[in-house]
Parts: sequence; structure tokens; C-alpha cells
Amino acid sequence: MKQLLYILLFAVSLNLIAQENLPNAVIKSLDGDRTTLQEISEDNDLIVVSLWATWCVPCKNELDAINDVYTDWQDETNVQVYAISVDDSRTVSRVKPLVNGKAWDFTILLDTNNDLKRELGASTVPLTLIIKNGKIVFRHSGYTPGSEAELFEEIKKHS
Repeated sequence: MKQLLYILLFAVSLNLIAQENLPNAVIKSLDGDRTTLQEISEDNDLIVVSLWATWCVPCKNELDAINDVYTDWQDETNVQVYAISVDDSRTVSRVKPLVNGKAWDFTILLDTNNDLKRELGASTVPLTLIIKNGKIVFRHSGYTPGSEAELFEEIKKHS
């Protein structure tokens, strides 16, 4: 019985470790260049990833709020933010005009097939992740005003 418990605990711990590893789904820049979260995290020690969509009002509110304080975040923690749109082939044409109108200071990427969204097990957007040295260290779904302050506290913990 004790051995069975150890085997079960080992299996659960492996599953937890696997869940914090980054998916390898291909995402694209607005210019069509291909990359993955793994490649992005190799170039940056600490990143914030926000999955969002043009039709998602809380997503746009969150990204507006982050943009307002992004320069301060970078000055204090050197964090990089990547906003990854999950708009599909019907709505992806709205991304570039929206982003140009918002003048967000962070990198915008596209997950039009929702491969990354699926690999992350995201049922809703916005989904916000903090990735440190290639591992997901924080995950939060949804947005309410003021959540960006809580996100920054988490960023500081990992910087």
C-alpha cells in the first residue's frame, strides 16, 4: 500500500512538473515570422504572456492597464510583455488595426489556430502567465480593474 502511494505521488509530481513546462505551439508575429514561447523565453529571463482577443473587452482593458505602467515595470524588473491574440481566421484581420490604434508598447503575436491556447489548457481569455527561465511560475484567468497591481507584485517576486 505504501509503495502504491509513493508511485501515485511520483506520477502526480511528474504531471505538475510537465504542466509548468512551456508548450511548443508555433505562434506568429504580425509580420508573419514564426516563433514559440520556448524560443521567446530563451531570449528573456522574465516574461509576461497575455492571451487575448479583439472581441474580449476584459482582455483589452487588461492590456490597456498594463500598457499604462509597462515602462515602470521594465525599469524596475526588466520584464517583457507578449500579448498573444487568439483571434481566429474570421477576426484576425481586426488585430493589427486595433493594436495600431492602441499603440501598445509590448510585442503582439498571433495564435490563429488556437494551438497555444489549447496546449496551455486555457478555456477563457484573458489568460495571463508569468514565465521565468522557461517555466510558468504564475497563471491567472480573467481581469478586474486593479489586477495589474497584483500581477506586478507577482512579477517582483520572480524578478
